[in-house]
Amino acid sequence: MSLLHEDGTAAGDRGPTDDAGAGAAPAVPLTAGDLRAAARRRAVGLVVLAVAVALTCTFLGRWQWHRHVARDAAIAVVEANYAASPVDLADVVADPDARLPEADAWRSVEVRGRYVADAAVLLRNRPVVPGTPGYHVLVPLVVQDAAPGAFGAPVDAGRVLVVDRGWVPTGADGSVDVDVPAPPAGDVTVTVRLRPGEPASARSAPDGQVQAISPAQVLAAAGVDGEPYAAYGGLVREVPGADEPLGALAAPSTDPGSHLSYAFQWWVFALGGLVAFSVAARREWAAAGALGAGALGEAAADPRPPRPRRARGRDEIDEDAEIEAQQRRDLQAQASAMRSR
Repeated sequence: MSLLHEDGTAAGDRGPTDDAGAGAAPAVPLTAGDLRAAARRRAVGLVVLAVAVALTCTFLGRWQWHRHVARDAAIAVVEANYAASPVDLADVVADPDARLPEADAWRSVEVRGRYVADAAVLLRNRPVVPGTPGYHVLVPLVVQDAAPGAFGAPVDAGRVLVVDRGWVPTGADGSVDVDVPAPPAGDVTVTVRLRPGEPASARSAPDGQVQAISPAQVLAAAGVDGEPYAAYGGLVREVPGADEPLGALAAPSTDPGSHLSYAFQWWVFALGGLVAFSVAARREWAAAGALGAGALGEAAADPRPPRPRRARGRDEIDEDAEIEAQQRRDLQAQASAMRSR
């Protein structure tokens, strides 16, 4: 007695490779529709990438443009204030505790006071002359009158203005052996260009040195008590002058930089990326359309595939058998009739 499988075959009828390949899925060939869908997905992905690249480059260009605008504004302030005639400090700084407005940066002002000669503080890590390392020399000036050109009582007497008097070369090891010339002794009329005070630095520095021109930090490093101005001044001249002058402070740069050219470069990248990826996406979409047209042509050439022949049923087999039996009987009857003659 032979055992039958569910598909109707005998147990021994299967070849040795039937069981090994039973779990493997048959390979399904890709159709024109599959290829067309893949091409369209690629086209959509390229469009999304084009938009992302264009937006990114556009925002980077706008960032560089804003930097260019800010730099232009700073240059305009320098050009308007740097060469202007000096005025009284009180005319520009009505409130010593208020931060100096950017529009008043580099204004030349005069003030009368007295330097704290033994309280010089060195500013570290600040460029002076290209190729020459050095320290800025910050000296507190105790104000006697912030309006020396005006009649009347002294203004802001007792306040302390930090003055950047210039620079000196670094010592042998960058921290000691620094020769700092003394400022003028006694009463002095000082002309300075105002700058906003810098934020306090969290970096440490040796005694008598600072990392930023923060007036409160400078006074603390100098060991000077007093209420500082929120602004500080870069020295222009002193009357009377010092016996030994320091290195002069450099003029501010009016170079606009490359921000504008960078902005245009980013915008060119945005346009170029949008065009390039859009062209690639259009080609993918056109390729998908060509695949669709090819599939329609094949369907028109052979609109109805041949239908498989249906297996013959039991009634048809019986009918054929009866016809064959009748034909045999007729032949036998004819043969008997011929023998009887």
